Amino acid sequence: MIEHTSLPGVILITPPRFGDHRGFFSESWNKKKLEAEGVNLPEFVQDNHSLSREKGTVRGLHFQSPPHAQGKLVRCGRGSIFDVAVDVRKGSPTYGQWVGFELSFENGKQLWIPAGFLHGFMTLTDDAEICYKCTDHYAPECDGAVKWDSCGIDWPIADITPIISEKDEKAQPLSAFDTPFTFEA
Repeated sequence: MIEHTSLPGVILITPPRFGDHRGFFSESWNKKKLEAEGVNLPEFVQDNHSLSREKGTVRGLHFQSPPHAQGKLVRCGRGSIFDVAVDVRKGSPTYGQWVGFELSFENGKQLWIPAGFLHGFMTLTDDAEICYKCTDHYAPECDGAVKWDSCGIDWPIADITPIISEKDEKAQPLSAFDTPFTFEA
């Protein structure tokens, strides 16, 4: 199932699962089936897998700037996360707006986040594993971050102090961010 979000280009994808008494089978990525649904994603060149040990961990909001900008197809392999995309394309009618969805092992949902959007997530369970495909290789000279709490995101766990990295704590706020991305109509 394909769901277009309020941010044009950001798509929620729920691949079908076929289950029986043993468990289930699902094609987590099938280019031909997505194209038949009108979804044409760029080529993926890298798969990443991360583990966050504690509930309430926040990673992001990250981006990779041109010439190595990345689109990401994100899913949760274990546990549950609240996954977020923020539009930071200069001139976009939805600049600064965000969408967030629960991605979990149980629901099997995936979020497509094109280049030009910040990406981040909060873990909703301990030992949450995140798997994501990227459209460009990691390039440290293009790696960047915007402060996780500067975009007005309604994070689902408000009564805890999030666990964040030093890099994410020191990230610039959205109000000071000079975006390298441009909206193309």
